[in-house]
Amino acid sequence: MASLQEQLLKAGLADKSKAKQVRNEKRKKQKQKNKQKVVEVDEATLAAQQAAEEKKAKDRALNEAQQQEREKRSIVAQVKQLISINIQQRGPAQTVLNFTHDNVIKRMHVSEEIHKQVTKGKLVVVMYEGGYELIPTPVADKIAQRDEASIVYRADLQTTTGESSGEEDDWYADYQIPDDLTW
Repeated sequence: MASLQEQLLKAGLADKSKAKQVRNEKRKKQKQKNKQKVVEVDEATLAAQQAAEEKKAKDRALNEAQQQEREKRSIVAQVKQLISINIQQRGPAQTVLNFTHDNVIKRMHVSEEIHKQVTKGKLVVVMYEGGYELIPTPVADKIAQRDEASIVYRADLQTTTGESSGEEDDWYADYQIPDDLTW
């Protein structure tokens, strides 16, 4: 099937120079359209790329937040598991064990032997499911690496802070005492 232009030329309604001129104009218009489209496509492409990069950054931040939340939950689960496996029995309630938690004195009824182990630093008081439990010190060290807030009372750390305050009181030890001081 012949094009409309060829049919008009055969019928004598158009001449060759006019057809050639129309073809050139059509080709020029197409070139201009292509040039303009490239510019529009570039702007659209840039906008799309920018939107994609923003979305990637937002997704990265969201993934990082979710990962941190998973790690927190994992640490809490590890601490709970360590405590539940290593809970020490308190024995018959013969003695009251006093300890502080958030500047409030708390009490726990334990046996004499357990009380001695806590005061010597062999057992540690930890927070567990809204209450207080006793666990061995090595396990408490592992828990402290994961979550320091779970440890409520530790006798071995309490005594070291008392000794350091005694050393601070001796600030005057470097001064000489005069010989003529009479009592």
